[in-house]
Amino acid sequence: MLTFDFKIYAIRERPAYPKPYQLRWRVGPKPHAQSFITKTLADGRRAQLMAAAQRGEQFDVETGLPQSELRARKPQTTWLQHATDYAEMKWKRSSAKNRATRADALAAITAALVSNHKGAPKPAVLRRALSGRAFNASGRLGDPPEHIAEALEWIAKKSLPMAKLEESETVRAALEALSTRLDGKTAAANTITNRRMVFNNALRYAVERRLLPTNPLQFVDWTPPGTDDEIDWRYVPNPQQAKALISATGQLGPRGEHLKAFFGCGYYAATRPAEAMNLRKADCTLPETGWGVLLLSGSSPRVGSAWTDDGASHEERGLKRRARSATRDVPIPPELVRLLRDHLARYGTAPDGRLFRAARGGRLLSKEYPEVWKKARTAALAPEQVATPLAEVPYALRHAGVSLWLASGVDPTEVARRAGHSVAVLYRFYAKVLDGKRDQANERIDRALREAE
Repeated sequence: MLTFDFKIYAIRERPAYPKPYQLRWRVGPKPHAQSFITKTLADGRRAQLMAAAQRGEQFDVETGLPQSELRARKPQTTWLQHATDYAEMKWKRSSAKNRATRADALAAITAALVSNHKGAPKPAVLRRALSGRAFNASGRLGDPPEHIAEALEWIAKKSLPMAKLEESETVRAALEALSTRLDGKTAAANTITNRRMVFNNALRYAVERRLLPTNPLQFVDWTPPGTDDEIDWRYVPNPQQAKALISATGQLGPRGEHLKAFFGCGYYAATRPAEAMNLRKADCTLPETGWGVLLLSGSSPRVGSAWTDDGASHEERGLKRRARSATRDVPIPPELVRLLRDHLARYGTAPDGRLFRAARGGRLLSKEYPEVWKKARTAALAPEQVATPLAEVPYALRHAGVSLWLASGVDPTEVARRAGHSVAVLYRFYAKVLDGKRDQANERIDRALREAE
């Protein structure tokens, strides 16, 4: 146990002993002593212990040693060993997507925290070995290919000891690495932010494990690039364009017809693609006339079998940033009610009850619907619009749906609830639309004040 409770005494001389000069000190309740042949040696040791106390180090009750000496006596844990332990510690309570994201961040950092690059494998091979093997705790990977095993052996020999993380140059090297892509270009702002968060959490875990005295990141003057979270409304489709795009999918053969209602959910209910993939017939209230309701209870993102608990390529998970049992009811207009009723009448459901399925009957793939969307853009938009990022991805339908709700005067709190995120996120992403609503509110208040006068 470490403590700041340290007291040192004057050197005691005992002529009858082979080492007559005894240094005594106390750490917590436990006394400690060390004898020396000469007083000079005893004075030197006393000065070392006093210097450690003055630096603010804690002392170990059992050994009596200051923390720096205690670490030096222990076998040095390397950054690779610690990062592997950290990934394993986080594995059980993490979603498959978070596992893969964390592994990517740790791989980028670990590749830079080495003593030298002599004999290094190719960067892409090393990154694959780290992200796909070292930081994957699934236990289902089997023996790695020879080139991956060699890369792991190399990094194990070259990985820096944790004590080097106390040096600002080492921390800066890690920050530079997490900010850079494999091709040498600067990574996306969100990628840098996420990787830095993983790095910070891993360092905090090192402090918890007594591998570092403090988190060294707090002492490094480094600012991540700013992120522009606000949506570029030049490229969000307006209501006419959104309806035209959804209608165009229905003219693109069997796959387009099948996915028409899927895209309709993105616009009229502002569902995320993974939420629409998980939609079942039992989740839909579809009256013959009027508004209906979708009860969203989870999502099925595709993350790869290496990261899921059961080895499936899709992960069954709760709604984004919600408890696993949480649900979200979203009222849907008659337009979407009709789309879903027509879809069920024509296609029924998959054996597991899902409304939307892949072309060959399995789960809808995240690479399948973007191909249909690309064709719909070409069919519904003018050539000059196709050449721009206007409605470039299906997710643009969600942005269009939320902006329509806001522009229609729906209270932002209700909009945030239906969309499935916080009001703070709503204000961050949809600031321009909300600014317009503020102007309308200001005009109404101004008119009321003039009438009062």
